[in-house]
Amino acid sequence: MFSKENRQDTFKGIGFVAIFAFAATAIADLPFFSHLQISPLIIGIVLGIIYANTLRHHIPSEWAPGIQFSAKTILRTAIVFYGFRITFQEIAEVGMAGLMVSIIMVATTFLIGAYVGIKYFKMDKDLAYLTASGSSVCGAAAVLATEPITKSESHKSAIAVSTVVLFGTIAMFIYPVLYKMGIFDMDAKTMGIYVGGTIHEVAQVVAVGGAVGGEGANSAVLVKMTRVVMIVPLLLVLGYYIKKSAESAVGGEKTKVSVPWFVLGFVGMIALNSLIPFPEVVLSTINSVDTFLLTMAMTALGMGTYMDKFKTTGAAPVYVAGIMFVWLMVGGYFITKAVVAIF
Repeated sequence: MFSKENRQDTFKGIGFVAIFAFAATAIADLPFFSHLQISPLIIGIVLGIIYANTLRHHIPSEWAPGIQFSAKTILRTAIVFYGFRITFQEIAEVGMAGLMVSIIMVATTFLIGAYVGIKYFKMDKDLAYLTASGSSVCGAAAVLATEPITKSESHKSAIAVSTVVLFGTIAMFIYPVLYKMGIFDMDAKTMGIYVGGTIHEVAQVVAVGGAVGGEGANSAVLVKMTRVVMIVPLLLVLGYYIKKSAESAVGGEKTKVSVPWFVLGFVGMIALNSLIPFPEVVLSTINSVDTFLLTMAMTALGMGTYMDKFKTTGAAPVYVAGIMFVWLMVGGYFITKAVVAIF
């Protein structure tokens, strides 16, 4: 990929992805998209898919390694630096109620999504895991983090992300309305815990938390970031489960399992951010660069996604994501109230 003969073309491929990522970032800053809290990650994967299904034959094939590097190595690097968005102090601040809601909702939502998808909708296991991780943890970023564990094709990540966009957007509009109507019978802080524990994307949580206002806005973001950290145990357990399944498939023959380096890096960055009081301008710069790298990764995934591959999955991912959405909204409501009452 970076040999003397291929290096120039690889860098051209990376630069090509970066141009798309810059465009996605600029589009996300437009008032319409900014108001709807649509992140550049989502726009990036859409632009990538459009390219893959229209112009890909007009681009030199020698650039492909650069696109692949963006979808894999840059992706893992971006997940590592995502840790700078969180501190252990913030996790402690949410209290036992927020932590328990996060744990319960991540575990139950993932299990429901994976089980229903594989057992009843006969979904491909990798696609079921990706779709379940997106709904249960933190949307597109969780799908990106899970993709290396499953070693799945890029179009499956794109499908999983599309379900997050669909139902996360629905939640972003429904939650504030139901809260203001009094159907969500909660005080602002409890509502914030509920929002952070059940809505898909971080940006969507920020938008809904702002609509709730007061303590709700702060608790929503804190609980959501606690939920983001749950990606670490989820990936470790999923990786172990996939390993054991592979062993069973080959008659009990042992297969090697290792902790993905980007998971360790992610935890390491959280620890670093917790121990060192970085100036706000430094954290803001790191997070802006990290968002751009994630946008590049999403764009590159989109560039490997061809629409004809969507035909093989049918509507099953949407149905499964819909079931998880109902669980998050209805089950999450009663779980949040019960947990807050206990703690």
